[in-house]
Amino acid sequence: MIDLWFLDQSGFAPTLPIGSSWGRLGTRLVVPYEAPQGRRVNVVGALAPNDPAGPRFVFATRRAAEGRYDAAAHLAFVRRLAGAPAADARRARPCVIVLDNYAVHRSRAVADELPDLTAADIHFCFLPPYSPELNPIEAVWRQVKYQDMPDRSYPTDTALQAAVETALIARAQRLTTPTTNLPRPA
Repeated sequence: MIDLWFLDQSGFAPTLPIGSSWGRLGTRLVVPYEAPQGRRVNVVGALAPNDPAGPRFVFATRRAAEGRYDAAAHLAFVRRLAGAPAADARRARPCVIVLDNYAVHRSRAVADELPDLTAADIHFCFLPPYSPELNPIEAVWRQVKYQDMPDRSYPTDTALQAAVETALIARAQRLTTPTTNLPRPA
């Protein structure tokens, strides 16, 4: 047994994309545009779809004012995700984190920490370039952006961050809700 996590980042702009919408006949639907300069919200998340206790989804949000998602933030999230044990201790079972080739994931600071992470039984598995279809968390980002956030425009980064966190919490709860009690089709 291993702990298998799929990790990725996603960005949310103050005006989100619109797939389709409804409006009164003859009336043009207008969504206000909010310029994204300095008001994006970035999210790092990890999905464990095959966990024996049921699917798990963990995330952390960060506004532009709180700084970039750099190697230090990445390593802190990985350690939180994997529940890194104390120094010179190993995990109960290996933790494998599947991730893309984002520059932060391959940075010098992360490479310098690899021996310590390996010693703690935390391993990275990098996806081939340009293969988001191999990472199941990509579907979570798409669902949150297009389905879970009913408002498409946010005037402040704080309002956007609150909406993103609310949508991600709801999505995480949906992922962990068992579907065994659903009615069967007639």
